[in-house]
Amino acid sequence: MDRALEQQVFRRASGVCEYCRFPDEISELRHCVDHIIALQHGGQTVVENLALCCGRCNRHKGPNIAGVDPQTGSVVRLFHPRRDKWSEHFRWEHARLVGITPVGRATLDVLSINHPYRVAVRRVLLDARKLRLD
Repeated sequence: MDRALEQQVFRRASGVCEYCRFPDEISELRHCVDHIIALQHGGQTVVENLALCCGRCNRHKGPNIAGVDPQTGSVVRLFHPRRDKWSEHFRWEHARLVGITPVGRATLDVLSINHPYRVAVRRVLLDARKLRLD
């Protein structure tokens, strides 16, 4: 991937994972650029199809473009950082991220965003005032 394109994605996201909102500056591993729609599904390497993603979200998302809403059992598309407004699909309850739509809930489930370890890390960072969730 072109370095200038990668830098553009980092700047646009202000160094924060566009799925779980974890900042790159306090992450153990540098965030990466994710193809929102994977190449194998016809996605392209263009700025409109790229999102900044922490290593954990990227590993769990893989090439997925859909998941199951745990509340309804319906298959729904995942959150699309370029087309969707984050606050319409998610809200914070302290260190836990809550999906408020089928898309939000399926995304949380597929990306394992509320894995107990991830919630515990966010809780410690919030309490130490090293993380802001706004």
